[in-house]
Amino acid sequence: MAHHHHHHDSGKNLRTAFFLNLAFTILELFGGWYVNSVAIVSDAVHDLGDSISLGTSWYLDTLSKKKATRSYSFGYRRFSLLGALINAVVLILGSVFVIREAILRLQNPEMSDAEGMLYFALLGVAVNGYAAWKLSKGKTQNEKVISWHLLEDVLGWGAVLIAAVVLYFYPNPYLDPALSLIIAIYILWNVVQRLRETAFLFLQGQPSDVDQAAIEKEILAITHVQSIHHTHIWSLDGEHHVFTTHVKLEPMESLEELLQVKNELKQIMKKYPFEHYTIETEIAEEDCDLLKEENCHHH
Repeated sequence: MAHHHHHHDSGKNLRTAFFLNLAFTILELFGGWYVNSVAIVSDAVHDLGDSISLGTSWYLDTLSKKKATRSYSFGYRRFSLLGALINAVVLILGSVFVIREAILRLQNPEMSDAEGMLYFALLGVAVNGYAAWKLSKGKTQNEKVISWHLLEDVLGWGAVLIAAVVLYFYPNPYLDPALSLIIAIYILWNVVQRLRETAFLFLQGQPSDVDQAAIEKEILAITHVQSIHHTHIWSLDGEHHVFTTHVKLEPMESLEELLQVKNELKQIMKKYPFEHYTIETEIAEEDCDLLKEENCHHH
């Protein structure tokens, strides 16, 4: 028994963000060099990392929507988690790079063209803001990590914008690197949290949006259900989950009663975001090889 949910178009969002980011990165590399702003150049390098991540995510996201095959019987949804994992690592490396650049800049301060920085910052906020907004509606772990990437850029450009305005009126070579340092540390903190979530799902931890105890309680409330054991819930990509359990039934008079129980079980399953579910029903006289008393819940 499998139950499918409507899926939003994450691939299209990722593709839009990828092309926007790539075009902007190229523009930025030239611009940063032109206005002599190390902050903009280091941001360009960072954006290049983002573009690579977005490209990877888009590819993995497309792959994750392919139909199941014999080799990958659950389909390719977990590839999207792999994308999230790769991106988090790239983002951590990027943040470390920005922190290093900022520290070097604080040690050897130099002035940059405030007016040029101002125009770039406005463009940066607009481009990355639009891309982040497009992906913030995403549900997959992959899209969440990417929208962090882009939010980081929006914040970075916000800082460049503020720094440019201040520099325009009060020239100070320390402001720009100090700001990029604060933002990089803030982002690093958030990405580490996200990385923990992704690793948890990767290691088949139980998704937080499904309450196992509540499901078991509903199943036990069905007439003729004696007990439930061997329940497992895990997630394919943070959005689509898998559920398996064994249900022990009380003695029944007819096949109709058994079908009634099965129908009620299906109705319960439909309420949850399960991409796949498997329910083994065992009749009263049957012994389950897997049954261990400690994970058995009785009616």
